[in-house]
Amino acid sequence: QVQLVESGGGLAQAGGSLTLSCAASGFTLDHYVIGWFRQGPGLEREGVSRISTRDGQSCYPDSVKGRFTIARDNAKNMVDLQMNSREPEDTAVYYCAAAGGRIPPDPCVVRLQDFGSWGKGTQVTVSS
Repeated sequence: QVQLVESGGGLAQAGGSLTLSCAASGFTLDHYVIGWFRQGPGLEREGVSRISTRDGQSCYPDSVKGRFTIARDNAKNMVDLQMNSREPEDTAVYYCAAAGGRIPPDPCVVRLQDFGSWGKGTQVTVSS
């Protein structure tokens, strides 16, 4: 059974660092694109990073570029999201999701509908 479980969320002050983890089970992360998404209060879901577990290629939207870093550890079947210089606008539920099968090698062009497996999310609250 494919399962993704996020951890590492919590309440923190702006400006610091926080690392979220996504643990995968039921499949190996050898040829997938793993994405981190977030949904803030009253907002639509937004992608914040993606990584190819095949070659480590990653991409970020401008809203987090330079502050967030995604990394995979295929041996541990985990993908982490390091959040630096946190801002109150980063407050959201963060989800990880996996896209596999016949997907483009470039994680930046994988369609949202190709992310077929989702975790239940972890809450991140950043206070000013």
